[in-house]
Amino acid sequence: MKEKWVTFDCFGTLMDWQTGFRQALASVAGEKTDALVAAYHAEEPGTQDAAPTRPYREVLKRTLQRAAEMIDLTLTDAEADILALTWADMPIFPDTKASLDQLHADGWKVAILTNCDNELFAKTQAVFPVKLDMVVTSQEVGSYKPSLGHFHEFAKRSGVERDRWVHAAVSWYHDMKAAEVLGLKRVWVDREDTGQDPSICTAHIHDMASLPATLRAFHVI
Repeated sequence: MKEKWVTFDCFGTLMDWQTGFRQALASVAGEKTDALVAAYHAEEPGTQDAAPTRPYREVLKRTLQRAAEMIDLTLTDAEADILALTWADMPIFPDTKASLDQLHADGWKVAILTNCDNELFAKTQAVFPVKLDMVVTSQEVGSYKPSLGHFHEFAKRSGVERDRWVHAAVSWYHDMKAAEVLGLKRVWVDREDTGQDPSICTAHIHDMASLPATLRAFHVI
């Protein structure tokens, strides 16, 4: 029987990135946390694009340093590294394990295509509650999504046929647009209700609990 695969982004989709990210920043920013969060999100895409082969740990630190400068917040070197230092503390969404267990039971293989680097993702994988069948990191492909390097590398490693591959993720910008370019079935796990255009997606859901039934409706046997 031919394999069928679901690929995921991890942070924001399976791991509760927003909560873990905010808690880490609050520990160094205090009353300026909201401003630092906003500045960080505005700055990160440019930091990634400027040096796509830079390890993600460095992207986190450089982005945080620049964001802090934007809001006149002084950080020590250790404080600027707070996201990497607390990476293993990031919480897992409560619906992640049951959903991935059900996908495996339904015959799907599960892979993660992450903008994280190898060292940081090893910390995540050490606490991840479900066996992963494959992981592709930004460090391995030398680029960051929405560039297509992760997708091309996964296709090469898995040998999957496009009609047996579904991509599911929270990020419309990093993942849904890329999957659309490749013509993949794509499920937008829109946990954050961002208000972007769902018409580019094959399915639009708001939690991982809904994913197994959504994939059954695709009739990939």
